[in-house]
Amino acid sequence: MVFTLFITFLILLRLGELLLSKRNEQWLLQHGAVEYGQKHYHYIVIMHTLFFISLIIEYIFTSTGYYNISLLILYFLLLVFKGWVIFSLGKFWNTKIFRIPSYPLINKGPYKYIKHPNYIVVIVEIILIPLIFNLYITMIIFSILNAIALYVRIRKENKVLILQ
Repeated sequence: MVFTLFITFLILLRLGELLLSKRNEQWLLQHGAVEYGQKHYHYIVIMHTLFFISLIIEYIFTSTGYYNISLLILYFLLLVFKGWVIFSLGKFWNTKIFRIPSYPLINKGPYKYIKHPNYIVVIVEIILIPLIFNLYITMIIFSILNAIALYVRIRKENKVLILQ
């Protein structure tokens, strides 16, 4: 029951993030933004979709029903940090890479201290969510896949961030 509620919550949260991203994308494009990284974006979408499928399948076949309440609470604290990241970027937060030429970079909230706080959130989510329910196979496989995806993504984003 807890797993079902949690997965439903996660899926609704991701759908909400995608809606926010799409709305922000429209605003960015209206203000002259250029999109970068289109070649790798669909792989990231596929990976995150497969992450949810893997969570569900591994839970069905291996779960004892046990979950770690401390890790669950930690996840909700991580969501507070994620909210800070999203709020700090405002209309610039997106699941894609956009840059408005000659527009200054955001340097507030966690971006004042960390270059890519959103990716820290993603890394911790990929590890923490499966661990809440002892889904070690999903955690290991998708931590590796996420590391590869973020290697490509961050390299591209860093190139875009230095464009003026």
